[in-house]
Amino acid sequence: MFFLPENKPKLIKGIAFAVSLITFGISLFILNEFQPGNFHFQLMEHYYWIPSLGISYQMGIDGISLWMVILTTFLGVVSVALSKYETRRLRIFFALLLLLETSLIGTFLALDLVLFYSFFELLLFPMAFLIWIWGDENRKLAATRFFIYLFGGSILMLVGMVILAHQTKLATGHISFSILDIQAAAANGTLWKGAFPLEQFVFWTLAIAFLIKSPSFPFHTWLVDSYTQAPIGAVLLGALIKTGVYGLIRFCLPLFPEVQAQATPIILTLAVIGILYGAILAAVQTDVKKVIAFSSVSHVGFIILGVFSASQIGLMGGVLGGFFHGVASGLLITLIALICMRRGSRNITAFGGLKAQMPIFATLFLVALIAAIGLPGTNGFISEFLSLLGAFQSGYAQIGGVSVVFAIIATTGVIFAVIYMLLLMQKMFYGPDDNPKIQALRDLHPWEIAIGVAFSILIFVGGVIPSVFTRTMEASVIATNLMAQSGVGDRPAWKYFGESADPPVEPDASNANAALISSKHTSKKIFGREVVTLNR
Repeated sequence: MFFLPENKPKLIKGIAFAVSLITFGISLFILNEFQPGNFHFQLMEHYYWIPSLGISYQMGIDGISLWMVILTTFLGVVSVALSKYETRRLRIFFALLLLLETSLIGTFLALDLVLFYSFFELLLFPMAFLIWIWGDENRKLAATRFFIYLFGGSILMLVGMVILAHQTKLATGHISFSILDIQAAAANGTLWKGAFPLEQFVFWTLAIAFLIKSPSFPFHTWLVDSYTQAPIGAVLLGALIKTGVYGLIRFCLPLFPEVQAQATPIILTLAVIGILYGAILAAVQTDVKKVIAFSSVSHVGFIILGVFSASQIGLMGGVLGGFFHGVASGLLITLIALICMRRGSRNITAFGGLKAQMPIFATLFLVALIAAIGLPGTNGFISEFLSLLGAFQSGYAQIGGVSVVFAIIATTGVIFAVIYMLLLMQKMFYGPDDNPKIQALRDLHPWEIAIGVAFSILIFVGGVIPSVFTRTMEASVIATNLMAQSGVGDRPAWKYFGESADPPVEPDASNANAALISSKHTSKKIFGREVVTLNR
């Protein structure tokens, strides 16, 4: 993008859009090649980077990261399309936007801690510059807060990753930053043998970094500023905040099994506070973008509730919630950005009567609204229901430090969501439409409608036929839950059979969930690589 002539905006936007479409197409091709029923990483790439330190360029995809990648590439297309309205410094703008998408994809695919950290940090720079240069009136403060919050948390994570590599050397005899090696040592109980206080410390260095990026209460303030000040093409924020949730699932659950029971009550307390805090503040905002920002804080609480519910069902709800919330919030962010640009104001009182003036816009907004409040038939209902169900099940069974109280209090957040979303709908779309500025507004263009329809299809398919998404992630969710909740000898490992002298630990077949993992194996060649498939 940097080498394109600045005086040809159509060429710049056209190439950026073509690149985003090709990237999205490749992600769909990977979806087609993906083998469900396999919790191991597929389509792996492995090249030695710094062998003496055990650092490699190692990438792969599983059922959990698959939909995060697809969400990122889909939102990348939407972001570039919406950036049609940008007019300033287009080469740098689209270069940063595509670099942000690259960083997000790398974060979801990296299987080496150093490589993961590199992508995790790299995405800070394009997002911060996008807000600083192309944001609204308080953009510089928002960009600064965004960078300081997330970079500060990542320093803790870096310390934890170094300790993880050192512990792997003590357990296996060789240093490695590969999460496959680290998790294999955690699975057989050698990673943290005799070092429980250190395990607790490292867990929280990573957990705090990921909770900041989620963002969970009380680390959420950067998100509010970023949502309100970001440029119109920053829909990728919907994928960026999922990197924190992804880190909790990928690292905090499988690598620290002994810590789960003690850490779960603390994290669930933050999640429940975030659900209620975000919902209550969303109900009293006058800035329409702040309503969406605090709504996201509340919904992230539901996702974390499912992830740390100590149950397979709850974890499935959390993983689904990461993708489904990205879709629903992506549609909300898109529509709010379009209407604020047209109206020239973010104040809710500046609207009213939009239903009669912009009926197509109102219809699409209603779809986003019912998904946000979790109406049955939408993807929001499926993810929140599974998260709450998992929390209730673990609470009643007294598993993993989960209390029924968490689920009961969190359920009230659904009620608050209905209140603030219906208030927003009423204030923006109903009432008199005698304001000349409202009367001058025109409904969505055909290409904007196409974006809204694409979001809507994903919302209803996820709500009516959720198996489209769950079938590819089920094996990975079951395996991750077993890694976190089972004892030594019952934990599966990500490493393929034959990768090392020590095969991965097979889960105990007497466990009902483990039986799904430890059943007969078959193998299949994909792109010349052998993939172990778990037959159900």
